Amino acid sequence: MGDTPDHTAAPSGEPSLDEQIALYQREFQDLDPQVEKVMSAMSRLSRRMNVAYGRQTAALGISNAEWEVLKALVLSGAPYRLGPSELAKQLGLTPAAMTHRIDRMTAEGLVTRERDESNRVRVIVELTAEGRSKWLDAMRSASVFEEDLLQDLSPQERGVLGDLLTRLLDRVERLQIRA
Repeated sequence: MGDTPDHTAAPSGEPSLDEQIALYQREFQDLDPQVEKVMSAMSRLSRRMNVAYGRQTAALGISNAEWEVLKALVLSGAPYRLGPSELAKQLGLTPAAMTHRIDRMTAEGLVTRERDESNRVRVIVELTAEGRSKWLDAMRSASVFEEDLLQDLSPQERGVLGDLLTRLLDRVERLQIRA
């Protein structure tokens, strides 16, 4: 191997991508090694990024799950308000799970929950200044991590990678709609 770095190396106890593919091929001869390498690399990258983001949000006193709610509220635009059912749908949660998350976040001062003045039956969840501050801090931490992660890629490579991943995301979303 010499001076060539092993770009498929894995943490202790986990086989490298090449080792994993060889093991899979031993049991499943029809495996396409190129497809498996791409899919396994994306899966591992996603898991490791989620761990890194979890550490960053934990350092800020919030969970990844809470960050997702903050993000949804920010993406809704000023005044950063959504109904619990809208939040649950966006995040793929049951209404009960969303209620529990909102309860916790309200107690932490990240969001408020108020009755909608135009429809007294409806509840509105609104981002607080503290919640927006936590979201901004998380974005700053994530930006540093993401820049570091992509530092070995040229601007052109970053663009190509972004385009390729977007195509895959579009494809998987189309396949899910049909399923």
